[in-house]
Amino acid sequence: MTMLRFAVACAATMLLAAPALAQGGLMDLGKGAMMEQVQRRLGGEAPPAASGGLGSSLSTGEIGSGLKEALRLAADKVTGQLGRPDGFNADPKVHIPLPDKLETLRKGLALAGQSGLVDDLELRLNRAAEAATPQAKQIFFDAVSKMTLDDARAILNGPSDAATQYFKRTMTPDLKTAMRPVVDQTVSQSGAVQSYQGVVGAAKGLPMVGNIAQSGPGMLTDHVLERALGGIFSYLGQEEADIRANPAKRSTDLLKKVFGG
Repeated sequence: MTMLRFAVACAATMLLAAPALAQGGLMDLGKGAMMEQVQRRLGGEAPPAASGGLGSSLSTGEIGSGLKEALRLAADKVTGQLGRPDGFNADPKVHIPLPDKLETLRKGLALAGQSGLVDDLELRLNRAAEAATPQAKQIFFDAVSKMTLDDARAILNGPSDAATQYFKRTMTPDLKTAMRPVVDQTVSQSGAVQSYQGVVGAAKGLPMVGNIAQSGPGMLTDHVLERALGGIFSYLGQEEADIRANPAKRSTDLLKKVFGG
């Protein structure tokens, strides 16, 4: 039997046996694989999907543009969501608690009837993060524009949060440098520094307060910056995964072309 006859016979056997197979994916997969073998025997080319990988039929430029567009949309949504009143404060996933050093004072102040001072400080820290977050959008946009095309192709076929992890790994130092003055200013404008001073003053008779006072209000900026970036990256990763998995999230023709749908 020639190779061509063998291939055709195998294809016919698969088609005749199809009713005995489970309906759906398994039968379709079997037919597809067999037809691919027939095509190869006939000297034809395998279907484009066989080459594997998202965007395999697109140019590197198209892949880069599509991924950058997806990340800009994700950054815009996340910074808008977290940068509004109660974006951090009312969201248990990203709510910013007091720094550990100050949290130790909560019980003592509560016993003294002054727990409201601690609650007020915690609220103001979240307000500072909410005020600073919109400033992060342009920083993310600038980071996206600097991403290389090789980075884009690797990210496209990486895990569902590959881009987020890439930015977290490569841009965190720059983000901290750029955001620190904004956070420092918003911490001060939110009244958190005055609130902190009130907490330390009220707790000066409690153990450990000396070490806390030595840390100074600068630790508030460090704390808000770390937690704000953590919240932003968390939701950015979620948005990236949604765009990859959910066709309804691909709101432009370019996204549909790169990610499918």
